[in-house]
Amino acid sequence: MPFHGGTGRVGVLFCHGFTGSPWSLLEWAKATADAGYRVALPRLPGHGTSWQEMNLTGWQDWYSCIEREFDELRSQCDQVFVAGLSMGGSLALLLAEKRGDQVAGLMLVNPAVLPYPKDQFAPIAQHFISSVKAVGSDIADPGVTEHAYPRSPVRAAASMMKMWVEVRACLDLVACPLLLFRSAVDHVVPDSSKDFIRDHVSSDVIIERVLERSYHVATMDYDRQQIFTESLEFLAVHSQADTAN
Repeated sequence: MPFHGGTGRVGVLFCHGFTGSPWSLLEWAKATADAGYRVALPRLPGHGTSWQEMNLTGWQDWYSCIEREFDELRSQCDQVFVAGLSMGGSLALLLAEKRGDQVAGLMLVNPAVLPYPKDQFAPIAQHFISSVKAVGSDIADPGVTEHAYPRSPVRAAASMMKMWVEVRACLDLVACPLLLFRSAVDHVVPDSSKDFIRDHVSSDVIIERVLERSYHVATMDYDRQQIFTESLEFLAVHSQADTAN
């Protein structure tokens, strides 16, 4: 289920979202590898198996996985960019906060650092219930599914929200170029989350694109080719090394 490909000297680490799997970013990762970049798309701990197993993991586990993959790419590449969807976007931001200029740039799709008000119950609810109705597969295209969990693990969700507190507190440490995609209609992550990121990072380069035809999982939706094309343009502009072998 994880994907690693490409042999270029510029790397791209892909971070999938909460209750999802590498499947949601696979087409994007493959398009990037085909363009000459070395890519890594790991499966986060507790994901791609069962929501019960995910409830046994927390944000430290997910971040440790991302950090290990990042270090592996850095050992093989001159530069490494990080791409993320939803919670994967907050993991990417946390990595940029901690690793500074080692992160060459960020490409984020509907990144999450704030919940909708209706979802704020998780830290309390985790003591009473183990799961709630799923949040996955928010896709406008009726013929596509994200293959996310049928239930959302509440304990894991509460851990994610703890991570968001840390991410929000240090967003000013993010200074690398940022490409931010936001869906015009997103039923999972509110616009306030994306606005907060845009308004609090220190990046000199912030490129914001609105995806008019896609819902939350835009990497699998009607505007996915726009994401693929514009992210490759972003990489071409901000990478300093040759992507050739």
